[in-house]
Amino acid sequence: MPMRRDYYEVLGVPRNATGEEIKRAFRKLAFQYHPDHNRESGAEERFKEISEAYQVLFDAEKRANYDRYGRAEGIQGFPDFGFGGLGDIFESFFGFGGSPFGTATAQRAPQRGSDLRAYITLSFEEAVFGCSKEIEVERVENCPLCRGLGTEPGTSPETCPECQGTGQVRRVRQSFFGRFTHVTTCPRCSGSGTIITNPCRHCRGRGRVKVKKRLVVDIPAGVDDGYAMVLDGEGNVGLYGGRPGDLYASLSVKPSKIFHREGIDIFYELPLNFAQAALGDEVEVPSLNGRIKLAIPPGTQNGRSFRLKAKGIPHADGRGKGDEVVVVRVVTPEHLDKSQKRLFQELAEMLSKPKQP
Repeated sequence: MPMRRDYYEVLGVPRNATGEEIKRAFRKLAFQYHPDHNRESGAEERFKEISEAYQVLFDAEKRANYDRYGRAEGIQGFPDFGFGGLGDIFESFFGFGGSPFGTATAQRAPQRGSDLRAYITLSFEEAVFGCSKEIEVERVENCPLCRGLGTEPGTSPETCPECQGTGQVRRVRQSFFGRFTHVTTCPRCSGSGTIITNPCRHCRGRGRVKVKKRLVVDIPAGVDDGYAMVLDGEGNVGLYGGRPGDLYASLSVKPSKIFHREGIDIFYELPLNFAQAALGDEVEVPSLNGRIKLAIPPGTQNGRSFRLKAKGIPHADGRGKGDEVVVVRVVTPEHLDKSQKRLFQELAEMLSKPKQP
């Protein structure tokens, strides 16, 4: 008669292992060696050995006897797994109901509809000030004729004769553990529990149709390129009463011909000639709300910037505005007439040359 292996060795746990550690080890090994999951030679005997070891070590009295005498009495039947019995662990690990007595199956649960994505192009001004844009999306909705039932108006879906409306079928088979019930999705009704014998002529029994829908999207002021908006419930319709998906609108903003944008600040390059920069001037610069006057002090250097507070882009969340930054660009004349050349020559003779480093 072959000698039994040490139960602690069978489960791979130390002799001082807690009950939770023993349970955890058994669950892992049960999944690995259950003969309905593992078809390799010896898996059935290995699982039987694992179950026997668990029965002894998880029971305090049997474990005490085993530790004292090296054996345990009264090992029979199925072990108590501590989480609903043998069927629960099989269903959790192997995807089928393993209870010898069988359990009631549920209809398909409501499923949320899938999300959709739309792309909206805005001008620079539309992004700055906000606007309303009309878009067209193609989405799945309940059939307007059968209202999502899939049957011709005046008729109803019938209970599936194969699964008796449960949405699942049971196949009973015998193993050395006893009689087990395998539960799978009904192949005839695909788990819905009903079949359609008189399909709707509009959706051909699907209960859903693709439609083109026009939506008006309110764009808040201050959005930028890449900004995304979520339109709740404007995606595809859900299944079995589930809520519809959402519509994600991605915004693309065209650049301005006048301003350069950085976040909520805008930048404008102001061209000045030598005289304006040297003597100073009062000029008008464009802004988001029309032209405004700006005083240029004498001796203004190329690249100097002037910050106009709160003349930029509003925050998309409505909290304040950015600034407008005016950057001076001194323009060197490319073509001079004779009088202009003479004047510059006279000026050059009077001005000292900048010192070299």
